[in-house]
Amino acid sequence: PQTKKGNTMTMKVHRNILLLLLLSTNGYAFNPSINSRSNSKLTTRQATAVNGATNGKLTIETVEDKRTGNIRLTVNERARTVTGACFSGTLCTTSQQEGIDGSPFGSYVDYVLDDDGNPVLLMNDMSMHTININCAGEEGLCSLFVQLAHPGSTGQDVSRCNVTGKITKIDNSAPDMDTIKLRYSIRHSYADRVMDSPKFSFYRLTPTKVYFVGGFGVLAKWVPVDEYKNAEPDILAGEAFAIVKKLNQDEHKEDLKLVANHLLNLENIEDIRVTSIDRLGFDIRVTNRVTRLKVKTNEFRLGFRIPVVSVEDAKSEVLKIFQEAWEKGQGYSWDSDDELPGSTIPIMTIAEDNLE
Repeated sequence: PQTKKGNTMTMKVHRNILLLLLLSTNGYAFNPSINSRSNSKLTTRQATAVNGATNGKLTIETVEDKRTGNIRLTVNERARTVTGACFSGTLCTTSQQEGIDGSPFGSYVDYVLDDDGNPVLLMNDMSMHTININCAGEEGLCSLFVQLAHPGSTGQDVSRCNVTGKITKIDNSAPDMDTIKLRYSIRHSYADRVMDSPKFSFYRLTPTKVYFVGGFGVLAKWVPVDEYKNAEPDILAGEAFAIVKKLNQDEHKEDLKLVANHLLNLENIEDIRVTSIDRLGFDIRVTNRVTRLKVKTNEFRLGFRIPVVSVEDAKSEVLKIFQEAWEKGQGYSWDSDDELPGSTIPIMTIAEDNLE
């Protein structure tokens, strides 16, 4: 196969073998000899998307998604991803304490999710939030607030979710009690020491309302409870930050610039970085200078041709995109194929920000 320094050869040679080798490795290094093609029939549909706000003007754009289906997680999936990836949060109950009775009372709590996405908490009967819940009775409501923070995240620039509903003690004879105990002991190491104590009980929060916020100044929406329960959490949630951090290191700056130049048709790049990744694709934010006094920042979504099912799949799909950007820049084309490298990668503009 052709490499950056080698002689020109057919790009298709041994492509499938090289892809199998790629999937068996753990590295991120860009290798221009690796590539693959998707033969699925493509269609065009309209989609509307919005993402991060900056100091400039935010424009919501209607864009073309050149692939059957969506290349972004739905709000329902993003909400379920947040609650599934987190394992602690703030439980807000109604205070029964004299002098502040009726006011919100927040407590830091651990939890796991059951099969329907309902938060399950292991609580001490003497804890203040447990007392508040028991005093409120069956009609009492409480809220669990969780946010998908990661190393390096600051302020409100993180996805978060608020689950409001009724919370009830789970009977020991509940059909899923064994599953709950197993999940709790795996997630929270201290649980084995207290879960069988008569002073501790499991409680299940059954949502009546779910509210999702994507970050600072971005999409916020009430999520229908049934759609939240049926949504599929993102498989990359636990590893997304590490992947994004790796892609933004110096070793991939040139790869990202190739994507901006040859797939997004942008020049004079001043800054480019990956902002997020999930099973459907990744977002990149590009700042380029249009004129001496005008700087433009766009955020784009580059979709994977098929959803990934593992971290290794995600690495492979990202490398394919880097590969095709390099091929297009070198003027390569595939034999017996009218489509140019990168022409079938689904791309959408998420937001546009102009600073003058």
